[in-house]
This record gives sequence, structure tokens and C-alpha cells, in this order.
Amino acid sequence: MPIPAGSLPIIDNGRGLSHKRQARSECRQSRAGGSRFMARYRIILAALALAAPGHAIAATGAGCAAATAYSDSRRGLSVLVLQNGAIVCDTHKGAAEEAYELWSGTKSFVGIIAAAAVQDGLLTLDEPVAATIREWSGTPLKKDVTLRHLLSMTGGQVSAIGKPPTYAEAAAQDLVAAPGTEFHYGPAPMQLFGEILRRKLVAAGRPGDIETYVGDRILKPLGMSVAQWRRGADGNPLLPQGMVLTAREWAKFGEFIRAGGTKDGKSLVDPVAFAELFKGSKANPGYGLTWWLPHIAPGADPVTASTDIGRRAAELPRDLVLAAGAGDQRLYVIPSRGLVIVRQARLDLAALGPGADPATKWSDADFLRLLLD
Repeated sequence: MPIPAGSLPIIDNGRGLSHKRQARSECRQSRAGGSRFMARYRIILAALALAAPGHAIAATGAGCAAATAYSDSRRGLSVLVLQNGAIVCDTHKGAAEEAYELWSGTKSFVGIIAAAAVQDGLLTLDEPVAATIREWSGTPLKKDVTLRHLLSMTGGQVSAIGKPPTYAEAAAQDLVAAPGTEFHYGPAPMQLFGEILRRKLVAAGRPGDIETYVGDRILKPLGMSVAQWRRGADGNPLLPQGMVLTAREWAKFGEFIRAGGTKDGKSLVDPVAFAELFKGSKANPGYGLTWWLPHIAPGADPVTASTDIGRRAAELPRDLVLAAGAGDQRLYVIPSRGLVIVRQARLDLAALGPGADPATKWSDADFLRLLLD
């Protein structure tokens, strides 16, 4: 759940602890503070709801029609809006059960996978990559990269968008910057996280297939059905992209996020790690741990510039979080307004290039304004 920075203490990960002991220690802290955490979250959520401008929702009627028309004019395929769990807007060009690829919207599942693994005592967000990828332990820069750096795209890896390496190739990649200093959006950090979790699962005597882990820990408890999850050349599930879902299935995931990582009152992931997903980094305040945030980001990163929720943050609810994929696939979650919004579209690579018609450029802020005003 996105909450104001500083409302939770940052866990001191204790350099003297082994990483397994550290993971167990954080899990005990999380269980002990879980009820206090959720109580605090509900208070914050109520305050945000009262403070949010334009508290009334216009997701039905004219708002739904206007937002759908805007989406349709930009290759839209479906718009689905849930308010407090109930469908208030549902438009689609094909059958309601037709599934589409999320592209980089898949990345936001990786943060949740990490929070589940924290709850299971498999890892901590601030442990070094080198604790698992031993070949990194004696290498300058690499030895200082943490899992948090990977999930926030600040680990110093550069990779081509849309061309994910294999898990092993990601682990063998060199760095171009010191960890934490630069934001480089790309597939390699997600694939490297996949290799780390695969090794940890095997070491724990569990199947090393991440899709199986996600299915057991998250998808099945949420009642989610995945139409397809594409795999790479190494046979492993792609973590930067590749998940194919219907709008309604993606909305189930959004409802899980809106509920603070809980299902029927039960936390499916570590609650402290969950909150960390929605905190930006110094290198890019507009990107948390696999989720986009409405904060202004420095620099001219083209992927960050592809969404205007940072530049137009003053117009948007402060607790908005976004999962985004190529072709303007979108999952918006706004807990203070009880909203989960899915937008799916046809991917047209020509529309993403420099020669694209500016009149058809996607604006998150404009879409949400039409839906909410």
C-alpha cells in the first residue's frame, strides 16, 4: 500500500547477521507488527480519502464513456473499473474473456514475488546479490548491489528493452554505474532477480520454477487464472514481460494491491516489504520497486518520460500507483478512492516511434481526469 514516506521505519539489516538469520529476524518483526501495520494503514487510507481533491467518483456514465472514447482513439481494447470491488465501468472491443499481454506490466508482479519471498524467509530486500550469485562477491561494484537495487532499476545494469537476456546471461552482465546512482530501465535486473530466486528455491529444497512459486503463493490464493506466461530461451518464465491476462484477471491483482497485500484479511506477503514497493529511489523518485509513482523524476530517461504521472502529479491522487506496459497497457490502483482501473490496448510499435502522431499519444493524467472528474 502506498503510504507517506517515513511512516514506517526502515529496517536495519544488520551487517553482522547472516542473510538467513536476517530474513528470519525481519519475518518475526513483520509478524509482530502486522496488526499494528494494518491498523496504521487504515488510518492513513482514511486520511488520504478525505484529503484527495475531487473526492466524488465519475467512473460511471459520462466518465466511463469519455475515458473509453479516449482509450479507443489510442488503440484501446478494454477499460475496466472497479470501485470498492464492484465493477462500475466495463467496456471491451472483443470478448470479455479475451486475454492480452501485459508486456512490462509483468514487472510489477516481481515486486510482489519479492515481498512473498521475504515473508517465506527466502530473502531480504537489502541483502547483496553476491550472497546468492557468488561470482559477484569479489568484483568491484557488483559486490555492493542489493536486491533493492535490482527491483528499483538502480543496480547499474543496462539492457535493451524488449530483448530480455536469459537468467544466466543477466547474472554474467557487467555494470555501467555504481549501484544506487543511476536509473536504467530494462529487462536484465528482473531476469537476474529470477536467477537469484531460482537458486534460493532450489537451496531450500523447493522446485526452482518461479511460475510454480508465484502460482502457489499469489495467483491461486487470489483466484487468478493466467492465460499464458511466455518463457525465455532458457525455459524460465520471463519476468520483465510475458504474462498474458484478461482485464478481469489483472483487476484481481489490482484489488490485492488495493487491499494492502491481503486477501480476506490475511497478508499473503510481508507487509513491511509490501510498503517498500511504493517508495521511490534517489535516482528516480518516480519508480519504486517495480511500480511507477506520481513523483517528479530527474533526468531525461525516455521510459520514465512515457508516463506523465510524475510531471502532472499535482492533478492526481497522491496514493496512485501504476503498473505499465508497452502499448500503454495500464493497471492503476488508487486506494483512497477504492479504485482499480485496467486499460488494455493493441501494441503498435510504429505508434511508439519518433514519427508517431502526437494527437494519439497516451496521457495517463488525461485518461484519469476524464474518468474521475
